[in-house]
Amino acid sequence: SLPWRRRWLKSIDGVNFRLHAAETLGVVGPSGCGKSTLCRALIGLNSLRGGSVLLQGRDLQQLRGKELRLARQRVQMVFQDPLACLNPAMAVQDAIADPLLIHGLASKAGARSQAVALMEAVGLAAGFANRLPRELSGGQQQRVAIARALVLKPSVLLCDESVSMLDAEVQADVLQLLRDLQQQFGLGIIFVTHDLGVASGFCHRLIVLDQGKIVEEGPGDLLLHQPEAAITRELVAASPRLPQLV
Repeated sequence: SLPWRRRWLKSIDGVNFRLHAAETLGVVGPSGCGKSTLCRALIGLNSLRGGSVLLQGRDLQQLRGKELRLARQRVQMVFQDPLACLNPAMAVQDAIADPLLIHGLASKAGARSQAVALMEAVGLAAGFANRLPRELSGGQQQRVAIARALVLKPSVLLCDESVSMLDAEVQADVLQLLRDLQQQFGLGIIFVTHDLGVASGFCHRLIVLDQGKIVEEGPGDLLLHQPEAAITRELVAASPRLPQLV
């Protein structure tokens, strides 16, 4: 092909779903199926060459300037590796307060005050305020990342493999924290994972991706016990299931 001609590869194709308020939607599939690409497209880190992302009826692709900045505040992301997302030289309280200062939504004192309140909400004692990320455990780092994502008061939280680096006990603690925060703040959560067992116990509803397309969807228990698609059956076989959260 000619060197100046771009060749496009469809990472996601024909994916269509709706997230309801205070609902957790699981996006499940094997590595390379398009999960993270979808997540990044939803938050605007990847541009779309077709389709649209609607937030409360408004197409994010059509927004510009202040309207776009305000919309992006409503959708926040928690990544897989919290340590890679936190400034290693910034203490916990400042890391959580920083988005408020970036967006000009609070004074430094006001931002730090809100950060303390969110530390309490995610289960971090006040004594953690001046610690650096490297001084925290993996679970504590993820709690900081969650608090940082929540400080802008989003309506949607995107969790991209956000518990996959944690051991089973800490996973369960963080998942319960997310459920509690969802109830407290009315969050819609899109939970991206390769582990169908984890997703089935945590999410209200699941979609299964394979090669960039939805191949199956439904309640977690149904997909876990009565999978229809071949890839779903493979995910069931590969996923040790966590105990059901209550």
